[in-house]
Amino acid sequence: MKAEIIEEISRYIALDKNSLLDKGIESLLKEKKRGVMLDRLEILSRYKVSSAEELERKIREGEIEEHPAWEDLIALENLDSALEKINGYLASLSAST
Repeated sequence: MKAEIIEEISRYIALDKNSLLDKGIESLLKEKKRGVMLDRLEILSRYKVSSAEELERKIREGEIEEHPAWEDLIALENLDSALEKINGYLASLSAST
């Protein structure tokens, strides 16, 4: 059933199945990237900083209360790692086309 639908969509938009798959993965990665970037921006704006490093510095210097800032810093670092991974996947997809 899925194969038939994929074939029909492929014909409808005039793309071969591999290109359709590539475009679909790229779109999903870009959507995920937008979500990660929004989450990252929310944390950065909450503390009026532009990076995880700046947030950490402000916590250490006592400009920002430690709780919940440390937890947010960990979340921010995880979001930065996720962005790196997504960007790597997108670069790999671009290089292979």
